[in-house]
Amino acid sequence: MAARKSFVLGIVALALGIAVFGQKPPQPAAGAPLPPGAPTVDQIIDHYQRAVGGRAAWRKLTSRSSMGTVEIPSMNLSGTVVIHEKAPDKILTIIIIAGSAFRQGFDGSVGWAEDPQDGLREQAGAELAETKRQADFYSPFDLREHYAKLVSLGSERMGEREVYVLEATLPDGGQPEKLYFDAESGLPARIVNQRHTAEGASEFREEFSDYRDVDGAKLPFTIFQAGGGSEFTVRISEVRHNITFEDSEFAKPAVQ
Repeated sequence: MAARKSFVLGIVALALGIAVFGQKPPQPAAGAPLPPGAPTVDQIIDHYQRAVGGRAAWRKLTSRSSMGTVEIPSMNLSGTVVIHEKAPDKILTIIIIAGSAFRQGFDGSVGWAEDPQDGLREQAGAELAETKRQADFYSPFDLREHYAKLVSLGSERMGEREVYVLEATLPDGGQPEKLYFDAESGLPARIVNQRHTAEGASEFREEFSDYRDVDGAKLPFTIFQAGGGSEFTVRISEVRHNITFEDSEFAKPAVQ
């Protein structure tokens, strides 16, 4: 089923943040639009960090449980989504569609996936690297750890709004990612990249909307995704923070 291809959700897919080198130019106040003209990479990312709540607010959070639904109109299918995250680098995503469960996890070192067609397998190479980046709980503040280079491509129109576009080069090479930020709010609007699975790589696009404040962190509650020949929409209905998760929950299941 196309819905199982590299289906990892949420703002962690945007492994962003900033590490500042040298003196920064004056920054706009929190929540204010960026100054006219072409902002620098540091200005765009700094605006983004404040827009999602800021480092201090995120550091008060140690885990996250998200629940919602997934809709696949082309296949007339819908299902449920559960995502558990634990700082600093553990994640488990469970999708149930038509009675079948698709799971993907990372326990801090081992990435794995399990589905009815391929069974249980361990990730490697580019697929593992992607899962590791997505598992970074504090990803908005770890930019330099995830990308080797960031370049501003200027602004574009995305529907009725203006967005700033960054080209992000991964440390292991490959096709650069494109990161789109709303020029007014600073929030992520879209990401275009390649996703890797056991079957190979394909272009993937995510668009984020319906941002809501949850315990000081601003998160998208609607995520549209397109890739692998399918389009689907995830609608988050509930987010809870600082839930107790055992580390064993994220570990690769034992072979039965």
